[in-house]
Amino acid sequence: RIGSASSLSSAIINTRLQELVRLFKERTEKVKEKLIDSDVTSDDESPVASPAAAAVPAPGGELEGDKPLGDDHYCEMLCCTFKRRPWLEHLKSFQLPSSIDPLTNLMYVLWLFFVVMAWNWNCWLIPVRWAFPYQTPANIHYWLLVDYLCDLIYLLDILIFQTRLQFVQGGDIITDKKAMKENYLRSQRFKMDVLCLLPLDFFYFKVGVNPLLRFPRCLKYLAFFEFNNRLEAILTKAYIYRVIRTTAYLLYSLHVNSCLYYWASAYEGLGSTTWVYDGEGNSYIRCYYWAVKTLITIGGLPDPKTLFEIVFQLLNYFTGVFAFSVMIGQMRDVVGAATAGQTYYRSCMDSTIKYMNFYRIPRAVQNRVKTWYEYTWHSQGMLDESELLVQLPDKMRLDIAIDVNYNIVSKVALFQGCDRQMIFDMLKRLRSVVYLPNDYVCKKGEIGREMYIIQAGQVQVLGGPDGKSVLVTLKAGSVFGEISLLAAGGGNRRTANVVAHGFANLFILEKKDLNEILVHYPESQKLLRKKAKKMLRSNNKPKDEKGGPGDALVIPPRADTPKLFRAALAATGRKGGKGPLGRLRWRLRELQELQA
Repeated sequence: RIGSASSLSSAIINTRLQELVRLFKERTEKVKEKLIDSDVTSDDESPVASPAAAAVPAPGGELEGDKPLGDDHYCEMLCCTFKRRPWLEHLKSFQLPSSIDPLTNLMYVLWLFFVVMAWNWNCWLIPVRWAFPYQTPANIHYWLLVDYLCDLIYLLDILIFQTRLQFVQGGDIITDKKAMKENYLRSQRFKMDVLCLLPLDFFYFKVGVNPLLRFPRCLKYLAFFEFNNRLEAILTKAYIYRVIRTTAYLLYSLHVNSCLYYWASAYEGLGSTTWVYDGEGNSYIRCYYWAVKTLITIGGLPDPKTLFEIVFQLLNYFTGVFAFSVMIGQMRDVVGAATAGQTYYRSCMDSTIKYMNFYRIPRAVQNRVKTWYEYTWHSQGMLDESELLVQLPDKMRLDIAIDVNYNIVSKVALFQGCDRQMIFDMLKRLRSVVYLPNDYVCKKGEIGREMYIIQAGQVQVLGGPDGKSVLVTLKAGSVFGEISLLAAGGGNRRTANVVAHGFANLFILEKKDLNEILVHYPESQKLLRKKAKKMLRSNNKPKDEKGGPGDALVIPPRADTPKLFRAALAATGRKGGKGPLGRLRWRLRELQELQA
């Protein structure tokens, strides 16, 4: 038994080894074919191991099939497997687009951020390095390293990004590489970009490393303004960025003034008079404090002694008054633009309250009006959505209406199967209305001329003997009153009360608007009438033969034949019915049979 068991195990091992050798040979042959002919491809580059081979445990003690596949990335070469970093593969496959849309491309906005950071480095630190003794031979290599890194960003912006920007010519968006490059070379932007990269750094070999030679780098201000426009277009609250930017303007003017004050103090001699900087403490903080007191005209400064100090202080005062007034005016405009909607809301509400007080409207009604104003403003951010959309072209209004309302309207059973363009035209006619808690949306017995779509909130259908029992609660996305749009014969009377349960935002489509649309879509009109008639029958509403005024008839009833005309037809029938009246009587009978 022992011999038979050992022979059996050795046979199994030999079988597995032979299968593994065969798999390695197949893999080697495939790799050789790829090396000889690179066009040869295979659907399964790595052969699937047999169950026997897959069950062989790995040296670590776990099966090969138990290894996680999602976290490891391998590269096959001959019969060996090497681990490869996935980010390298992504980096190799990354390519810049042949053309860049400067209005919508977020990658371009990110690149402008780096360009603006390089521009700010030059604008803020060139005056500091020129005036204050912060640039020394010990740290000069650090300053130059960052300087030339900023120059590299400028150069990449010229060679790679600006030559790929799309532009509009004659109403067409130009994406041709040669045309985009020529457009940039002819623009004012290209001239300023070349001017800001003037190689004045070669004068370092003659006059030393003077930061003022890098002043042309500050001329790339067009990139700063472009970045502001692009960033404000993608921010939801752009006024916050405008406030920060205006504050930065004020801080920069104080920064430049502090640099000029230290330069004037060094020119006169540090501590030579009571007006100049005495050289104690942190030089930048002390000079910045002096600049704040001067530009904001706080006062309490020592009097200038020399003619140079007097002229410098006068120029400072004049500049400070002008700059500070400009900053305050700009800040007022930014805050006013940010709160323009709130100001309009308060103005409308104040006018309405004044009107209600003048006509002595009851206090309960006034409170409901105030509640409507507050809820409508906080839920929509505006009082009337149509005021915002009326400024847009018809196509853009349709796009917005499709995104907001199409999913709800397309689910209405009455409109399924209708012309898609008819649905689009109908979306533009929807009107948004806000109902307060316990407001009646419609009352029992009134003529229905609207269809309601619940956008937000809930409404309750009331009925029963007392008319106060809740029959059903309709939630967001529900539709009611759609049969009223196609009712004839005096209109469709409401059969129940519908009350808003809490605050409810509804879309309303009026009957006259739908009739104006259906004139252009006769096929959809026929389909809607058939559906409405079928829905009326399914509702099991009481009808009498002649159709009373309370019936909601989709197609008006045919008028009865006059008695005198029927007597003439009967007389014609007794005479044989061969004349014109006889033929008419036969035609009328045929129509009655068709109607039956």
